[in-house]
Order: sequence, then C-alpha cells, then structure tokens
Amino acid sequence: MTATTHKAKDTLWDNVKALIYAVLLAVLIRTLWLQPFHIPSGSMIPTLLIGDNLFVSKTAYGYSRYSIPFGGYINYFSGRIWGAEPKLGEIAVFRPVIDPDTDFIKRVVGLPGDRVQMKEGILHINDIPCPVEPHGECITVNDDGSILRAAQFIETLPNGLKHLIIKQELPFGKGTYDNTPVYVVPPGHYFMVGDNRDGSNDSRAQGIVGYIPYENLVGRASFIFFSTGGHIALWEIWKWPFTAHYNRILKGIH
Repeated sequence: MTATTHKAKDTLWDNVKALIYAVLLAVLIRTLWLQPFHIPSGSMIPTLLIGDNLFVSKTAYGYSRYSIPFGGYINYFSGRIWGAEPKLGEIAVFRPVIDPDTDFIKRVVGLPGDRVQMKEGILHINDIPCPVEPHGECITVNDDGSILRAAQFIETLPNGLKHLIIKQELPFGKGTYDNTPVYVVPPGHYFMVGDNRDGSNDSRAQGIVGYIPYENLVGRASFIFFSTGGHIALWEIWKWPFTAHYNRILKGIH
C-alpha cells in the first residue's frame, strides 16, 4: 500500500469522524438545549403563523421523557429533573395525554389549582376577566391555504402580561368555545389555550387535549429563527422569495 493510499484512507476516516461528531453534537443540543419546531397549523395565530420555524428551550422547564427523542415510545424515566414550572402566559410545547406522540404548542392560561372559564368569549382566570381591546385586523394564511381575515385584540392576563389573540366568530360569545363550564386545573397539571380562539383545539376540548401533566411539557417557545410563510417547507428554498416573512427572523415570542 502506497503512502498516497494511506493518506486517502486517513482523510476519509477524518471526514467520517467529523460527520459523526457533528451528528452527536446536534443530537446533544436538540436533547438538552434547543429543539427546532415547525408551525404547521393556525391555532396560535396571530402570535405564531403557519410556516414559522422556532426554537424551543429545553432548559426552561427541566427534562422529562418527552424532552428526549422518541420519549413518546420509550419511557426513559418518570417525572422531571431540574424542573422549573411554567409561568402564566408562557407559550409551551407539550404532549397531550390522549396523543403522547404528537407535539402541541399553546399558551399557558391555567396553573395548578386555577379556575379557568370562558364567558361570552372572554377568558376568566380565578373569576378575574382578562380584558380585551381591539387591535386592528390579522390577515394571514389559514390551515386550508386560504387567506384568513380576523379581528385582532390585545388580551391582558391577571399577571399583567399582554398578548395578541384573534376572533373569527364575532360578536363575542358566538364561537364554539366562547362559553364553557368552569375548569379546575388539577394539581401538577396546566390549562392550555390557543391565541386563535375560534381555531384551536386545546384544553377547552377535554376529550381531545384536556389538562396537561407537568411531565408532558417539552419546553418553552423561545424565538422564531425563520418563517417560510404559509405551507412551505424549510427546504423549499426556491419558494422563499415569494412567501418568506423575513421580518420574523430572530423574532422573540411572547
């Protein structure tokens, strides 16, 4: 075997090792720090749009089996380690009990022990109404690819956090989930609602999503790193000039 052949083999092996290290590093980052997440539906419009690609912080709530790849299939361990509880109004990725293999993303509007209810389309937390004020109109792509036009409002939670919501069914009180019973959040669980109040299956739909156990939280939505706009995959680069929302790059989420 010549020196040239040895050198070629060494170079190939170095490249293979570099690839292995890169994959291991990517898996480590995804497992312990930041997980990319794609928004495929409009349940969080106007805060998150279809086509948004964001990072979810794994460190925010600590780690459970669902923070680790294939956690829906493999019970690595029970409970959480280095856990921290979500705050009212944060946007979290989680796995519902009924469908533990699917990631959902919604806003936390009920902490353990809270009483949550919708009255005439107004969110009430512990009998405190969350006031809304008109904030123009939201125009974006809907789940079916059509253009969605909906009234936009600023909602204020009891802790003072202000965020945007939309209402497709007006006047208030007309929507499917605009009037609900009182939901008393069980210990160790959370109540999640989408900002698209008439286009979200969330904890108001007890048979579909329901209350979310602390263990089922994956992480907190951190920031948008790119938005392809609409139902465009991240790899469809040739479509970006016509659809991408460049003003949403590195946009914080609240």
